[in-house]
Amino acid sequence: MEQKEQTHKRRVRYKGTHPRTYQEKYKELQPEKYGDTIEKVIRKGGTPAGMHISICVQEILDFLQIQPGQTGLDATLGYGGHSSKMLEQLQNQGHLYALDVDPIEMKKTKERLAGMGYGEDILSIRHLNFADVDQLLSETDGFDFALADLGVSSMQIDNPERGFTYKFEGPLDLRLNPEKGISAAQRLLDISQPELEGMLIENSDEPYAKEISTVILSEIRKGNAITTTTQLQKAVEKALVRVPAEKRKETVKKSCARTFQALRIDVNNEFEVLETFLEKLPNVMKKGGRIAILTFHSGEDRLVKKSFQRFYREGIYSEIAKDVIRPSAEECNRNSRARSTKMRWAIRG
Repeated sequence: MEQKEQTHKRRVRYKGTHPRTYQEKYKELQPEKYGDTIEKVIRKGGTPAGMHISICVQEILDFLQIQPGQTGLDATLGYGGHSSKMLEQLQNQGHLYALDVDPIEMKKTKERLAGMGYGEDILSIRHLNFADVDQLLSETDGFDFALADLGVSSMQIDNPERGFTYKFEGPLDLRLNPEKGISAAQRLLDISQPELEGMLIENSDEPYAKEISTVILSEIRKGNAITTTTQLQKAVEKALVRVPAEKRKETVKKSCARTFQALRIDVNNEFEVLETFLEKLPNVMKKGGRIAILTFHSGEDRLVKKSFQRFYREGIYSEIAKDVIRPSAEECNRNSRARSTKMRWAIRG
């Protein structure tokens, strides 16, 4: 029987001594093969391409006080870092349910956790938005502990094909689930200047909201569609042309980050989804159940704080965090993406 000759696929070559683009970082994208490279990147305070470093792991575990035999919830699976640590605490007794809206990363994480020995007997992964958390009550009578990490995973941010950041050229998408809804590029085609300005203020406290929204809509009206991350970045730069030269670079950088954040929150309905989740959360928790939530910007934190306070006043939560818990200085130095993190907790009465 004649065998087809396999063609050898060469890896992407890069110029210079270090890879710069996502595709060129072939060692970081194969952590199982290049562990020394992964460790080196993390030691320098970076996040390896295609990976996500979990934040506040010890603080979360200290609060949740997970016991073998309990039933838990990871409302935002992501890379699975928090889930793997919670599963360790269960010691193969009990069950963890994990949710994610991103079908691309969810599949990879399921395979990764299965390779660590966590199968269906102890871990149930569902392609489900955490706003629909009450659907799990058909499978369980409630949770002893729950975690929601509201940050966007590094794997999503770093992959230019997902369009989550101005740092890489890619399609302006920003959807957590690219199979649903409309992209950020499509959203910009059907929005008024006052609406976009309001979005930038409400979702990211953007001080140059009027200037940025005016330029974006002006470009689109001229027929210059904004369909890539770079085109949006250039529109922000154009809007801030009057900022003093010595401050412009840093101002543009911060405004770009806030503009992308505001659009991401909008296309994924993140505030509405979070409000629904927070409203349903007490109903899926067992008496004495412990809840930890990580937020990454003021809008999210306000919603969590107000929800916890209201349910505490109503006697539904017996205790809530009086102050936010933040990552240690050591963790922030090791992982720059931890710096904006706030953790709040509540206990079901």
